[in-house]
Amino acid sequence: MTARHPVARVTAGVAALVAALALAACGSDDGGDGKAPDYESALRGSPPKLAALHDQADQLLEGGADAFEARLQELRGYPVVVNKWASWCGPCRSEFPWLQSLAAEHGTKIAFLGVNSTDGEETAADFLDEFPVPFPSYLDPKLEVAEVFDAPTEFPATAFYGSDGKLAYVRRGAYPDREELAADIERYAR
Repeated sequence: MTARHPVARVTAGVAALVAALALAACGSDDGGDGKAPDYESALRGSPPKLAALHDQADQLLEGGADAFEARLQELRGYPVVVNKWASWCGPCRSEFPWLQSLAAEHGTKIAFLGVNSTDGEETAADFLDEFPVPFPSYLDPKLEVAEVFDAPTEFPATAFYGSDGKLAYVRRGAYPDREELAADIERYAR
């Protein structure tokens, strides 16, 4: 055996580990398998205000902070989960499958909204083709919508509004797993 053989084994081991981690990140039972949940079935029977959000699934809405705040007013009486994302944001990509499954699980009682910040509209639309969600996202090229919930610089950021319309909590940065995001939905989206 030559001295290179152990190095080749280490290199092969590292390559196998990277491949295993990549595959693990791509597939799971929590919506991370690249497929969106069956939203039509999961969200059937939603109240009219939430059904109106589902009718705008994957749409990129204009209107800035004023339109976003008006939507929050319309949704008073329901808790609201707002996720700020961008297509270029790796942690946003990691979280989106969790948002897909949790929106399907809770979308008949909790409103979900997206805020797409600092993206081009075409790039954002491509992202939503890859990760479809049953709710609209507000375009926020100048981070004015993100200012409403005091998270203009963090990617991703998730804001939780109570059914009283008041901001309850803002998570700045990515969730490490679906369980922690689900726990915050249970804790703050009331």
